[in-house]
Amino acid sequence: MQNDRATKVIANWILLGIFMLVIQVLLGGITRLTGSGLSITEWKPIMGALPPMTEAQWQKAFEQYQQIAQYKYLNQHFSIGDFKFIFFWEWFHRLWARIIGIVFLIPFIYFIVKGYFKKWMIAPLVILFILGAAQGFVGWIMVQSGLNENDLFVSHIRLAAHFIAAMILIAYALIFWLRLVVPQQQFVAKPALRNAATAITVLIVIQLTFGAFMAGLKAATIASTWPDINGSYWPENMFANGFSKDAVYNRIAIHFIHRNLAYLLTIIIFIWWIAARKVKASTFFSRYRNASITLVILQVILGVMALLTADKIVPNGFGKFEWSALLHQLNGMLLFLNFIGIIYLAGKPKQVN
Repeated sequence: MQNDRATKVIANWILLGIFMLVIQVLLGGITRLTGSGLSITEWKPIMGALPPMTEAQWQKAFEQYQQIAQYKYLNQHFSIGDFKFIFFWEWFHRLWARIIGIVFLIPFIYFIVKGYFKKWMIAPLVILFILGAAQGFVGWIMVQSGLNENDLFVSHIRLAAHFIAAMILIAYALIFWLRLVVPQQQFVAKPALRNAATAITVLIVIQLTFGAFMAGLKAATIASTWPDINGSYWPENMFANGFSKDAVYNRIAIHFIHRNLAYLLTIIIFIWWIAARKVKASTFFSRYRNASITLVILQVILGVMALLTADKIVPNGFGKFEWSALLHQLNGMLLFLNFIGIIYLAGKPKQVN
């Protein structure tokens, strides 16, 4: 009975962590959408928990921001009040990461003292801590790419790496949670469905990467029309420099790929969903299966909404485009995590003794 209670407590703790990690990624999205990511030019994991407390400290932080290209060429009109607004979102994003660390670390120590952990749980939890610490480091590498006199924003490639690393962390936590809460009879053990879901998940990761490229390069603004792309389906000179280069650096090519991957994923997920409906499924699997079609349809709708409002960006603020883009990001994350759950549930029952 004690073991059952301990497992339930640990499961709730992990679920709280997953929720907080999703919020953290959304805060990162808000930071990006409000142009706040470069407002803090230093990385102080301990002392940086407190924002500037005096006007002199605020002025110093503002002067540091004034040394980088983003201020010199984009935000030269900023007052100290404008700076405080963007500073808040980056500071809160970093603060939330610190809170997550505390929420994981303190119960972890308590559960060890109380003997709540089973032997098999230790290694996954250590990996979670390592992934979490690495995520903070990757985030700072990303920020550094924009702290210079040439770049207005962070590297879109490093932004994508930061985002995908966060999704790997959350996915790992989700699998750990599922191992704690899913009874053996809830598995469906269908290799074909599992393999197809794995292939879909790989495509989703590629799509999320291109979504990060879109965000980092502000590529939605280059074609705020739908279903056409500025009047045509195949934009001119889209791959003039070669596919491998333009697929990473050319905004219109990235825009084109991201749109069409969305269509492809929608079709494939719909086909998978039809096949999965023929399987006698458990309660858990049924929920994840049915959520897949709902999430992918909603993702397309939110993507179109973001495109059609891309010409209404609110500089350093939050309007229709920003809300659409943020919800699009959230739903994309949920779609990815949903298929992680499907892959797990379509496998063989896991031993958790």
